[in-house]
Amino acid sequence: MCGIAGAKNKQAVENTVEHLKHRGSSCKVKEYGEFSLAHVLHSIVGEVEQPLREDGIISANCEIYNWKDLNEKYGWETENDAQTLLKLLEKKGVSALEELDGIYAFAYFKDGELILARDKLGMNPIWYAETGEDFVFASEKQALEKEDFKPRELHPRRILKYNLETGEVCFENREFFEIDVDESKELEEAAEEVKELFVEAVEKRVPDTDLALLFSGGVDSTMVAAALQELDVEFTCYTSGIQHGNVNAPRDMEWAKKVAEEMDLELESYEASLEEVETELPKITDWISSTSVVKSGVALPFHLALRRNSYGVSGAAEDPGSSTCGDEKVVMTGLGSEQLYAGYHRHQGYLNKECLSGLRSLFENDLYRDNVVSFRNGYELRAPFLDHELIEHALTLPEGFKVKDEYRKYVVRLAAEKLGVPEEVAWRGKTAAQYGSNFDKAISRLAKNKGFDHKQGYLNSFRSKENNRLAALTSGGKDSNAALYRAARRNNEISCLVNLSSGNKESYMFDARKTSEEMERQSEITGSPLLVQQTDGEKEKELQDLEKALGKAIEQYDVEGVIAGAIASTYQRDRVEKVAERLGLKVFAPLWQENQENYMRWLVREGFGVQITHVAARGLEENWIGTVIDEENVEELIDLSREYGFNAAGEGGEYETRVKNFPKSITGL
Repeated sequence: MCGIAGAKNKQAVENTVEHLKHRGSSCKVKEYGEFSLAHVLHSIVGEVEQPLREDGIISANCEIYNWKDLNEKYGWETENDAQTLLKLLEKKGVSALEELDGIYAFAYFKDGELILARDKLGMNPIWYAETGEDFVFASEKQALEKEDFKPRELHPRRILKYNLETGEVCFENREFFEIDVDESKELEEAAEEVKELFVEAVEKRVPDTDLALLFSGGVDSTMVAAALQELDVEFTCYTSGIQHGNVNAPRDMEWAKKVAEEMDLELESYEASLEEVETELPKITDWISSTSVVKSGVALPFHLALRRNSYGVSGAAEDPGSSTCGDEKVVMTGLGSEQLYAGYHRHQGYLNKECLSGLRSLFENDLYRDNVVSFRNGYELRAPFLDHELIEHALTLPEGFKVKDEYRKYVVRLAAEKLGVPEEVAWRGKTAAQYGSNFDKAISRLAKNKGFDHKQGYLNSFRSKENNRLAALTSGGKDSNAALYRAARRNNEISCLVNLSSGNKESYMFDARKTSEEMERQSEITGSPLLVQQTDGEKEKELQDLEKALGKAIEQYDVEGVIAGAIASTYQRDRVEKVAERLGLKVFAPLWQENQENYMRWLVREGFGVQITHVAARGLEENWIGTVIDEENVEELIDLSREYGFNAAGEGGEYETRVKNFPKSITGL
């Protein structure tokens, strides 16, 4: 895989591509009449330089696993996958994408039209920006930011078409995966199928060069190792962690060493220092264009494990082409298992819907970070769990195969044992990378040392630009305000508030009880402009009104994403996701699957004056109406929820609220 960039202005391309040179060993910028394309080459299959030209022109960042099969099918004799992709586009246009097995991001220019597209999971990134005079795109957000463009990410389920003559941008939407459960399956049969499909997914991703594996000693990375051993592939495992002060040794490093010894794996482990973490954190937030605590905490063990291998202990090189790491250009990861097989504790109820939702947001939550960090260390990332055949199979599995007894990812654990993963590893509990490596604790320590009250504030200090420009769906109640508050604290710009004023008091989606004065007050307090969209509140049709409202938010405020205050309502969250995806928006649900009792206590601690305005649950008498939740009565409310079995946060409509008082830090955001 490689890096790509382009613009009408050749100088803009040359400037932008300077910030992408870490993605390969050579760079070409070529002018084609009114448009210029650039390509940074990180060669895995051949040394064919891009951009490539036939009738049309392509600059591609791709790894197409079935390119030789496509050559045989159509009688072509290309040297690599990018050439095959170009021929396929010349022959069939963008409909050809359905024939591809692989990951890709490309720019295809022909007859005055530029087409940008990426694989529908979003393994390979594209960011773009529209200016008054130009249209520019690049593989990484930071490359555009550093040239003072205002980038937005091309949604993986959208194909962008730019007309050079008119300057018009339009989109074509693509379908995503769907749930198709087969209740006739037997558990053992399903586990055997997972094993076979997984080995095939690993095999197609094995490069001709040396191979690295990010290794934690957990079931996912060990399953990749076991599959590679079955395929008789040589590889080296890499892990990292940190131990400082009185913190215990990093569990992932200990497990990695133990499993490596038991399975006879070659393992390189690296223990970082607190000083190194302090040095690397500002770099990481710059690379990934985000100050997310989770993203930074996961990026650290990834980066430090691979950095030591590629560029030595002293630090990452500016030019990956100068690496002395031999032939290793590819790193495999166990990413994707949690999303496919309900590995997270937030996966509660409607498991396959939760899995599908996780897959939809994977490009935002994980894939961009991992793609960028791997290339900063001279590697291309490959994730066999995200093979399309494996995904389609996972969405046919009954939910009881994914969570059984006390185990999550039950069917995967059975498949792992069948592959030869040691039993204690196959059934080992999940520990997130930032915790198993101790890097989350390291960030906490550094934040405290620097005088910050929390990790987020410390990381925010590294980045002046916002992480995302967001529209906040709001009803004026506690949940939409709390979600907005959390999103703003995470260094996001709240570009506008969006309210659906419903004429139906029984609407499952929107609150019809708030007055326009309350919404205007919220807008004034937060300093964010308010968009109000009227809706009759008719089931399903009200989503068309939501789409209109979010369309206005894009047009007027150039928002990239939407904040939803859902805590446990799959009905609401799923519908917002589908509408947002049609518009190319990301969805942020910072309260999702929050422990409702702890959440109510948190609201009080943070300074939200939450007033109950309506009750509709057994156990909640009318004397609660008008009550402002405080430290004492919140415990009474929680006790009642336990006694009568209603949601402590009112997520099921048991009561409704308005926010009478806001935390001081929310004022003007």
